[in-house]
Amino acid sequence: MVSDLVTGDAVVLGLRPARLPSRGLAILLDLAVYVTGYVLISVGLTMATASLDEAARAAVSVASFLLVLVGVPIAVETLSHGRSLGKLACGLRVVRDDGGPIRFRHALVRGAMGIVELMLTFGSIACIASLVSVRGRRLGDVFAGTLVVRERVPGTRVMPVPPPPPWLAGRFTGLDLSAVPDGLWLAIRQYLTRMNQLDPQVGAAMAVRLADDLVARTGAPPPAGVPAAAFLMAVVHERQSRDAARAFRPSAVGPGHGFSPAPVPGPVPVVAPVPYAAPAPVAPVAPVAPVAPVEAPRAGGFAPPA
Repeated sequence: MVSDLVTGDAVVLGLRPARLPSRGLAILLDLAVYVTGYVLISVGLTMATASLDEAARAAVSVASFLLVLVGVPIAVETLSHGRSLGKLACGLRVVRDDGGPIRFRHALVRGAMGIVELMLTFGSIACIASLVSVRGRRLGDVFAGTLVVRERVPGTRVMPVPPPPPWLAGRFTGLDLSAVPDGLWLAIRQYLTRMNQLDPQVGAAMAVRLADDLVARTGAPPPAGVPAAAFLMAVVHERQSRDAARAFRPSAVGPGHGFSPAPVPGPVPVVAPVPYAAPAPVAPVAPVAPVAPVEAPRAGGFAPPA
């Protein structure tokens, strides 16, 4: 499927792991907010529990510490799907290793390990683990199976999709594209804009898999004698043409915009019937030599590279 084909490419092109400086800044912002809230709550609890004994005040202090500095970060990451205040300000987000949103168990493991990594050791263990890790993960990310990625990346120039060969222009006008999901369109576009940067064998295999997925979605038989990459270009060009036709379709507007009003229907003129003319005799055609049988294509319709 499409997810198997684009996952290895998405790790490099889509998901960009956050590095130590941005992660450190996000953690400092979060700690500043949480510590400020903890100090305010501690002052209020100290005044409210002044009449209690020493053991009760100690229990309230430990409970407030665990609630504010451990429970609140876990709840924030769970409810916001990995976006705390510091990460939101720095354009970061916590996701699973497969790119999906985190759940409560992921946030719980990260919060529990954060007590040792960030608070008890003043972030030294987290810094060392993030520097050693290839993707900048601390121990909490390793045990939770998570990754901190950058959501806001610098804008890049959008590469246009190469045009199809001229002999394929208008060949797929009747193709039904309503069942093709957006994920498959994105994968096809990514392949077509980077096909010249790939290894020829790998690129040809990816084109065959994408073309087979597209044929399965459209329900039409694979075109005979059309390479997989050219077929993808032609179908994408057909979809772009349809989108442009829908976007620039003239709509009904009022007077003064350069459009003449629609004519008022009048009586339909009666046209005299035209007599059917007999077809002219056709000259006999010379017999054609028999054509050698062509080997039937494989089930997918597109042959993989040799």
